Amino acid sequence: QVHLVESGGGLVQAGGSPRLSCAASGRTFSRYRMGWFRQAPGKEREFVAAISWSGANTYYADSMKGRFTISRDNAKNTLALQMNDLKPEDTAVYYCAARSVDGGSSYAAYSSFRLYDYWGQGTQVTVSS
Repeated sequence: QVHLVESGGGLVQAGGSPRLSCAASGRTFSRYRMGWFRQAPGKEREFVAAISWSGANTYYADSMKGRFTISRDNAKNTLALQMNDLKPEDTAVYYCAARSVDGGSSYAAYSSFRLYDYWGQGTQVTVSS
């Protein structure tokens, strides 16, 4: 089992560039594929970005490509999401999540929230216009 704790959210002006972090504890962090998801009020949980166990492969939702960057440091058991050029529609609770390294390497294997086993409590990001 792995325990996840997000940090770095808050109130940000449109165009801002906050960095979210996720600290992992428990089982070996490198055993897991990691992802970021978000959920806005009244909406379903939405895929943001994901990264393979080694960090060699990354995946992004179309609306985040070019603005967000996911990264991990297996030595420090941390996951990060650098967000740039934020828009009011990026306002949501952001969650980090972990899933087993088993399974295929397709975009679908990384982007479906139903495939993730462990979740953090979430961190609120609010973007003001």
